Amino acid sequence: MSEFKEWKQLNQASTWLVYPENIGKQLSIDEVALSQGELYTVVTNKKAKGRAGSIVAIIAGTKSDEVIKYLQKIPAGKRRKVEEITLDMAGSMKLISKICFPRAVQVIDRFHVQQLANEAVQELRIKYRWQALDDENECIKNAKENGYSYQAETFSNGDSRKQLLARGRHLLYKSTEKWTTNQRERAVILFREYPNLERAYQLTNQLRNIYNHCTDKNIAMTRLAQWYNTIEKTDFKSFRIVMNTVSLNYQGILNYFDNRSTNASAESFNAKIKAFRAQLRGVRNKEFFLFRLTRIYA
Repeated sequence: MSEFKEWKQLNQASTWLVYPENIGKQLSIDEVALSQGELYTVVTNKKAKGRAGSIVAIIAGTKSDEVIKYLQKIPAGKRRKVEEITLDMAGSMKLISKICFPRAVQVIDRFHVQQLANEAVQELRIKYRWQALDDENECIKNAKENGYSYQAETFSNGDSRKQLLARGRHLLYKSTEKWTTNQRERAVILFREYPNLERAYQLTNQLRNIYNHCTDKNIAMTRLAQWYNTIEKTDFKSFRIVMNTVSLNYQGILNYFDNRSTNASAESFNAKIKAFRAQLRGVRNKEFFLFRLTRIYA
């Protein structure tokens, strides 16, 4: 009834699916796991906004040479019409975009850059949390050996030190104006006890503000240079790694400020695939799953 067995692309479906007619001026490229962590490279047309005509290509794996081979099945004339492509900082994605869409401006997704900075802050928080757990375990051990009951220190909001560090996870992902009353109270205590955590959080806030408030590429370039200088004055190794990563992807990051394009459409489409997979209780037949997916979105 579904005409699955008569599907012309059935034999190749698990390896590659290409829809040249769906190509547009603005594309997104990303990877998604269909089942059991098996990755596929998905190219989508932003103009379709996650509806019919969204899928340009679904190709098994993320190896650049394999993906390039199948994307080149799209006529060169159509590929040269692509003006902009948004992607993450993976070297393979940049190579695929450069070879397959030679005239397209590559835009590094802002959320991947901000995620790196957020992870640097969380790494510091986790380091302090492990230390707090170790210290509490030592105190409990000493209390047992000396025959007295151990009572953990609590702060004015009722958190113990290890709870403070565990519950502080969510507020460190948000900007200050989005904190709830409880998070604001927790942040005051957290930053008082761990000043370095506050300094690291302020660095992520500065990067967020560059993205939120800069409308000119040259101003963004200046603000990023100032951000680099601030990082160099600190001794945060993880932020130096973030800084070096940003430096290596400098041009693609700055291209964001031309049209403020993000990879949100690709992430949204990935979420649709995951929701579709959940609705079907997983993927039993990969080809049939791809058939249904392409019938809706290609």
